[in-house]
Amino acid sequence: MRFYLTIIIIFCLFFSCTDKKKHQIDVSNINVDFSIKRHEVDFYNTNKETLPKLKEKYPYLFPNVLTDSLVFAKINDKEEQELFNETQKLYQNIVELEVQLKSLFKHVTYYNPKFKSPNVVTMISNIDYDSRVIYADSLLLVSLDVYLGNEHPFYIDYPNYIKENNTKDHIIVDVTNAIIDEQLVPCPNRSFIGKMIYEGKKMYLLDLYLPTISDRFKIGYSKEKLDWAIINEEGIWKYFVEKKLLFSTETKLNKRFLENAPFSKFYLENDDESPGRIGVWLGWQIVKSFMQNNDVSLQELLIIDPEKLFKKSKYKPKK
Repeated sequence: MRFYLTIIIIFCLFFSCTDKKKHQIDVSNINVDFSIKRHEVDFYNTNKETLPKLKEKYPYLFPNVLTDSLVFAKINDKEEQELFNETQKLYQNIVELEVQLKSLFKHVTYYNPKFKSPNVVTMISNIDYDSRVIYADSLLLVSLDVYLGNEHPFYIDYPNYIKENNTKDHIIVDVTNAIIDEQLVPCPNRSFIGKMIYEGKKMYLLDLYLPTISDRFKIGYSKEKLDWAIINEEGIWKYFVEKKLLFSTETKLNKRFLENAPFSKFYLENDDESPGRIGVWLGWQIVKSFMQNNDVSLQELLIIDPEKLFKKSKYKPKK
């Protein structure tokens, strides 16, 4: 049995590599212009003389309630300094991140010529993992202290499904997701299949914008969890069909299968072996099947009705 499971995984990985090659495009002639500022470096090295210039440089990070006394209390706080120092150990040099951002912005521009690359500001947010990346048109804020590695002592009390994504490899994925969230109109379809496909469209955009990034980083799974999804694709689909969930508008399905969670809730004994957001993963497979079986542009994909997409996808789970 283990031999056949290994064959299945290798088969799926082969076609995954084929998909990656299909999405790789030449963006070498696309020019992008953006800057990167290191707020955390400037902030934790400031003094009374340099503080006014710091405020001028980052006015959006100095609300009126943040008085000078609070600024220096924060700078001199022992735990704050420890967080800054730990972040600097990994991100004193961010050349790799700059290269990734440049590639990302070029790919987004290729598919969306009107896209304007945002200026990037790195910072420390006291490990606010719910606001890892903030994107607002011309500005992109990245909290580096959320990406110190999933084994870092700072995250010892975090659940595994959260800290699994607290790594260097996930920064560019979170940045891309923030951009995609602004590009896609919120899903008006209330059915479960509609929501799955809406999430699947977002995942397909990740494929286009990040053609060389591993699927497990894009979906936020460990290798074991991704393998589980691949192996059990037919069973997951069968469960959704037999339980008549596809066209259900029950909102509880969001938490069970679409929202970030330690595992998906089938209400079976081995639920904890599954990854969370399995509906997102399956929606991704449906959208990929649709694009393989239909000659449509990216813009057509983004606006097509989810249920219409589903019917035209000719989706069949891998056995």
